[in-house]
Amino acid sequence: MKVKVKRIDQSLPLPIYETDGAVGFDLLTREETTIEPNSIKLIPGNVIVEVPKGYALIIASRSSTPRKHGLTKPHGIGVIDQDYCGNDDEVLIQVLNFTDEPVKIEKGTKIAQGLFVRVDQFEFEEVDEVKSDSRGGFGSTG
Repeated sequence: MKVKVKRIDQSLPLPIYETDGAVGFDLLTREETTIEPNSIKLIPGNVIVEVPKGYALIIASRSSTPRKHGLTKPHGIGVIDQDYCGNDDEVLIQVLNFTDEPVKIEKGTKIAQGLFVRVDQFEFEEVDEVKSDSRGGFGSTG
C-alpha cells in the first residue's frame, strides 16, 4: 500500500523502514531544537502524512531515545488521525526532557517512530447493566 507524504524540508529523506522486519519507520527532526530540563516541547517531524482510511498513525518513542537523549513521550504515544493531513498538519513529536540539563537535538535526528495500525469506529449502545463477572478492578491481575 502506498501512503502519500509531503516533506517540509526536502533536504531530509522520506521516512523508510530500516529493515525488512521493521514495523515502525523513523521520523527525523526538521530543525535543531533545545528542550529545557523537566519540560515538554513539540519537535517538527518534517512530514505531513495522508493516513489511509481504516488506519491510524501511531507516533512512539524509539527505544534508544530515552537512553541517548534523556527524552520520552509524556503520554506514551501520539495518535495521528486520518483527517490530520492539511498543509499545516506537520507531524509533531511531543517530548519530555526528564533530565536536569537542556537537551539539544540536531536537525535530522531519528527522534521517534511511526506505526500504521488498523482501526475501526464503533457505535455505542448504552445499557443498564454489563456482565456481572468482575476481574476485581484496576491492577487485579498483578
